[in-house]
Amino acid sequence: MTAKPSRPRAASLGFPLPFTTVDLVIFTVSDEALKVLLVQRPEDKASESFPGWWALPGGFVNVDVDRDLLACAERKLLEKTGVRSPYLEQLGSWGGAARDPRGWSATHVYFALIPSRDIELAKGANAADVAWLKVEEVLANPRLGFDHAAILQAAVERLRGRVEYTSLPAFLLAEPFTLPQLQRIYEIVLNRDVDKSGFRTRMLAAQFLVEEGYVEGSSNRPAMGYRLADRSAPVVFPRTFSPRG
Repeated sequence: MTAKPSRPRAASLGFPLPFTTVDLVIFTVSDEALKVLLVQRPEDKASESFPGWWALPGGFVNVDVDRDLLACAERKLLEKTGVRSPYLEQLGSWGGAARDPRGWSATHVYFALIPSRDIELAKGANAADVAWLKVEEVLANPRLGFDHAAILQAAVERLRGRVEYTSLPAFLLAEPFTLPQLQRIYEIVLNRDVDKSGFRTRMLAAQFLVEEGYVEGSSNRPAMGYRLADRSAPVVFPRTFSPRG
């Protein structure tokens, strides 16, 4: 969130409008961990809510620039990461009189999945710092501004729930990737092992991967590389994953 804007009023109705923001839960996987992008709010601005606290990146809707909520989310994502997400989905909306000390506010939240390769973070003018933090560590000590701890928890639950029956983790990998690399991403996101024997069969049977030729594998031996056949949406599997036996 950025600095407080003027409070517009609905001229025909005569009541103040709530602050409207878009916040982003941006996930990546690096160093064998699921991570989330957080920004640290500045401490030297008296007008700032939660000075010095970490929070999700986001900001107020710019009615002169943003044609809709998705456009605002895409703009904020580009500002913070320098890339356009290979996957961006609306998570939900949160609103109330108590979530922001500056007044009644409503936020529309999106979550994004980005490969860790070649991301250049930008903290922006209204942040003291920006960093990737391990999701498990943040959830264990969720001191985040506003209601962002609850939003992050909801995003993690949505992500892990969908990973159980979709190809969503593939959007966290740079292409081309191997099947062992894809399985490892599933395990990191789910925070548990999955059965290796059926993984390859399920991935190839779903027909969402296209062969890209051999690449260097995790064991320094050539392995088949893959890319997504369709990046517009994940593929849905007929059943969930089983833990590794």
